[in-house]
Parts: sequence; C-alpha cells; structure tokens
Amino acid sequence: MSPTVLVTGGAGYIGSHACKALALAGYRPVTYDNLVHGHRWAVRWGPLEVGDLADGDRLDAVIATHRPEAVLHFAAHSAAGESVTEPGKYYANNVFGLLSLLGAMRRAGLEQIVFSSTAAVYGTPCYVPIDERHPQAPINPYGASKMMAERLLADFAGAHGIRSVALRYFNAAGADPGGEIGEAHDPETHLIPIVLETAAGLRREVAVFGDAYDTRDGTCIRDYIHVCDLADAHVLALRWLAGQTGAHAFNLGNGEGFTVREVVEEARRVTGRDIATRIEAPRAGDPAVLVADATRARAVLGWRPRFQTLGSQLTDAWRWLARHREIVEPETGPAARRRSPARPHTHALGLTS
Repeated sequence: MSPTVLVTGGAGYIGSHACKALALAGYRPVTYDNLVHGHRWAVRWGPLEVGDLADGDRLDAVIATHRPEAVLHFAAHSAAGESVTEPGKYYANNVFGLLSLLGAMRRAGLEQIVFSSTAAVYGTPCYVPIDERHPQAPINPYGASKMMAERLLADFAGAHGIRSVALRYFNAAGADPGGEIGEAHDPETHLIPIVLETAAGLRREVAVFGDAYDTRDGTCIRDYIHVCDLADAHVLALRWLAGQTGAHAFNLGNGEGFTVREVVEEARRVTGRDIATRIEAPRAGDPAVLVADATRARAVLGWRPRFQTLGSQLTDAWRWLARHREIVEPETGPAARRRSPARPHTHALGLTS
C-alpha cells in the first residue's frame, strides 16, 4: 500500500501540484482544505477532506481515518498587501492554524512536516542572491507570520521531536505542463497570470509599479520558479526528512532574476500578442531585487529544477489559461490566436512580487 501524506491546502495552486508530484512518486496524498481559496477540480490524485485548520476535532478525525505518515502544510493566506490591512486574519490562519495542526500531529504521534514558507521572511535584502544565513526582517504581517510559524516548528522540534523542513519560495510561476491544473486565484495578484490575462484580452493593461529602480531597465527584478519544480522539492524534502532530526530551512529559486519589463516582453514572444502596460508609482516596501541562492537545496536535497527558463514557465501558464478559461488556443509555435471574445477589465490592476 502506498504511504499516505496529509496535504493541507492541497486544493490550492502549489498544493495541488505537490499532490500530483506525490502521486507520481508513489505516495497517496490526502487533501485537507476548507475550499475558501482552493478548488475541488484541483483535487485529482487522492481524496478530499473538507475542514478548517482551527478545527482540531476535524483534524483528529481525518488523521485517524487516513493514518498519514507525514504532513505537507500549504494552507495559509499569502497576499502580502492584504496582510498589511488585515493582520489579524494572517496571524490567526498562518500562526494559530499551524499551532492547531501541530497539536493534532502530537495527538496522533505524527513527527514529520514539510512547511510552505516564503522569501518574505527576509524582508528587504541586505545582499543578493539571498541565502539561508541572510537576516530575517519581514516588512509585512504575511512575512512575519511565516517567520513565526518557522519558530513554532523549531520549538516543537526541540520540545516534542517533530521534525520539519521549511521551504522558502521565491516567486512561484507556471502550471502543470499537461494542463491539468494551474494558477486560479480570485482576485489574481501575481505578475505572470496578470500579464497573460492581458495578452488574452481579459485585462486592458498591466500596471507596472515603478520604473526608476536601480536595475537594468528601472523595474523590479524577481526570481521566478516553476510550480512543478517547487512540487518536486517537497517530495525530496519529505524523503530527506525521514533520516533527520530537528527543524531545517531551504531556499527555493532559480538564482536568476527578471525585470517586470522582461517578463512582459517574453510573454509577448510566447503568446504572439501585444501587452499594454502602464507605469504607476512604486509601492512602499518593494525591494528592487529579490533573487535566491538555492545552493543548499541543490547540495543537501539533490534538487534540480527542470523548468528554469522564463519562457517555459510562461508557456505552461499560457497553455493552462487556454484550457481553464477557454479564452485562447495556443498553436504549436510561440504565437496563439483568439478563440472567443473576452470582456476586458477596466479598473487598475495590482501586482505582487
């Protein structure tokens, strides 16, 4: 029988891709999700159990039914901008939610967890590329909540023997190359899907926040990593954790950054469409450059990203948009044609990095 892994937030963007990677690696993923932001259609490789992280009785029942050997924890709020205006929502879900999950793990004797963390724990970088030794000084409640969650994991490792790996992502991008699952946030705040929705005619233009940064073209630089490479890293971390003790952290990124303008230009090439942009004032707290040093994940976990080019990430995301929204139909080349008319948005659009 395949070993079972409980995947909290497994109906979401990264969690659903991790479930597919787990299934391909011989595991049985059990998704635990309240479906506030997740989707039933994204749960394809194992059963779905609907429930909240704060509901300890429900967690106990699901764990007792499926008897997992480990947990992959993705369930969290992740919009940095919203966290500034609604900090209580983020601390309640991202910190107390993990505390509730750890309590359920202790009651069931579960001792392994791989945690979805973020580069936001670092805040404004003192140097780039950013390695795991970089000081942690988050600049918003989202990053602070993830830093607190990592501290919880370290304390539970010391006090209760719960072994953990925290994976600090940079910018997740792309979609399942087979087109089965992909990014579907509402509202969408990530740059790449916003750029592609503009190419598809779903939006009028892309708002670019700032064009006078100290970068090669004046716009912010970010490190984009394919969601399937993130999913692979979770499987590798799970296997590695079986022989470890304590709490550990790894950066996940490609080590190469692209400006906002470079993302837009590459999207024009991939889609064959014009993509209008509009310059807006820079957002407070937006670092000019965020690029990962993922040397440790490569050396210790044996992680080797398969989809490192920005073009491959955009191509997979564009294919997913075609299938999911039925707006565009990619051809065999980089260009694509309109399939049906789309009603564009007329309001200003926000981006997250």
